[in-house]
Amino acid sequence: MEMKLELVPIPVTDVDRATAFYADRLGFALDVDVTPAEGVRVVQLTPPGSSCSVAFGTGLPAFAGTPGSIRALHLVVADIERAREELIGRGVDVGEVQDVGGGVRYAGFEDPDGNTLTLQEMAWRTGDAF
Repeated sequence: MEMKLELVPIPVTDVDRATAFYADRLGFALDVDVTPAEGVRVVQLTPPGSSCSVAFGTGLPAFAGTPGSIRALHLVVADIERAREELIGRGVDVGEVQDVGGGVRYAGFEDPDGNTLTLQEMAWRTGDAF
């Protein structure tokens, strides 16, 4: 059986602020920003090159979590130094690169609500394996 993870809801306090951070600072594509019913808003964004999106909004149980409770969403990149510098240039406070061995390196940061994301580089993941 094949399964694909395609959407991760992220609890936030301010949908507009989160949208600006993920779109403008991180460079995610804004796929959806709709208000299908009164009190309901759904925003979905996708990282460049990803098949999995993040979403936040109002009025749905999927968005009812505690803002800042999401931990270590991994954004896999081919060149962590370049990705880190690009994000820093966009105003994201990205931590130092940590080499954890085995060709794996990490650098973490937070969204405006304290949800954490991690840049991850795995040296052996290139070409079709990436």
